[in-house]
Amino acid sequence: MELRQLRYFVEVAEREHISEAAEYLHVAQSAISRQIANLEDELGTPLFERIGRNVKLTPIGKIFLEHAITALKAIDFAAKQVEEYLDPAKGTIKIGFPTSLASYVLPTVISAFKKEYPDVSFHLRQGSYKFLIEAVKNRELNLAFLGPLPPKDEAITPTILFSENIHALLPANHPLAKNERLNLVDLRNENFVLFPEGYILHKVAVEACKSAGFVPTITSEGEDMDALKGLVAAGIGVTLLPESSLSDSTPRFTVKVPIALPVIRRTVGVISPTNRELAPSEQVFLQFVTNFFSRLTQFQ
Repeated sequence: MELRQLRYFVEVAEREHISEAAEYLHVAQSAISRQIANLEDELGTPLFERIGRNVKLTPIGKIFLEHAITALKAIDFAAKQVEEYLDPAKGTIKIGFPTSLASYVLPTVISAFKKEYPDVSFHLRQGSYKFLIEAVKNRELNLAFLGPLPPKDEAITPTILFSENIHALLPANHPLAKNERLNLVDLRNENFVLFPEGYILHKVAVEACKSAGFVPTITSEGEDMDALKGLVAAGIGVTLLPESSLSDSTPRFTVKVPIALPVIRRTVGVISPTNRELAPSEQVFLQFVTNFFSRLTQFQ
């Protein structure tokens, strides 16, 4: 069984078309057909059903596809590790991140890292909380920033970088906008604008309100920080956001107010896999990030 056979097989399986796979791979269609036929002969079973010009995976072909994708990921990762062991300062780091860390935390730490390791490149992937956890578990990513951090399990290891408070963001003309701080119960009769259900910050906000003795009235939703800030600025409602998302500046026509009771905090950190080693450049990055935020905390 050859590596190119697996690559050809996966491309054909994903496109369900040999000629399209051949065009993508810049290989003759006959070469792909021949290699797949050799693979089927070696396995002793057909992997595809031929339907006109298209092909479709057989039931055993679907099973083999799952393992082929896993094998190719493992081989690519191994090749990457060999390359980086020769020169850890020239690797490519694949990192996932949520929208809540996109405006301040991610650019701050990557900018600092690039000053010391200018030849390391990054492949960044934004995603939802659940997606990022699954991506680390299934090898799509090796590192992901998250807030709050999930508990450790058999597949992932969380590394805490810092903790931060959740603030209320109010329209500038709100009656409570001039307060130095407020109690969350003071917002019980307000309209809230939050992330949609299923987003981790939606859960954080709703659970905080419930702990203060009320269920928030959610009138509008936004899928990113800028959308929520814009809704608040327009006077549509109030929201609860992490302090780091408001670090650079408070959006126009809004005011951030600390919450005295209950104290709402979240941990922010990085998750990594427990069932495989990080590549050398990723190990360097994780150590750098840990030290970076440790120094910041000392000076706060």
